[in-house]
Amino acid sequence: MGHAERSAVGEVRRELREFLRHRSGQEQTDAAELLVSELVTNALIHTRYGAVVTATATSARLRVEVQDFASEDLPAPYVPNADDGTHGRGLILVRSLADAWGVEAQALGKTVWFELHGGRP
Repeated sequence: MGHAERSAVGEVRRELREFLRHRSGQEQTDAAELLVSELVTNALIHTRYGAVVTATATSARLRVEVQDFASEDLPAPYVPNADDGTHGRGLILVRSLADAWGVEAQALGKTVWFELHGGRP
């Protein structure tokens, strides 16, 4: 992952934080920033074509989607054990912090998404 790509993760976090400033409480914002960082990092490490991040929020839920453009076949979603070395912990975080999450095949690539329930207290 090159320097420009690494800086993209921070930019996405900042933009999501700004988007959520008046829509969500601090706890949900912190969780969303952590989870989007993991998903964007995964997309940048495992594909060569970048990613698109979309966030939608209502008073009841936040949904964040990270779409990559990898052309290879989609593997089955893999959530490793916590002691699986230094890689692969991102989806463990997603699984434990998100209220819902999943992977959807697209015409080109896939979308990994998570949802956090509740909004601004």
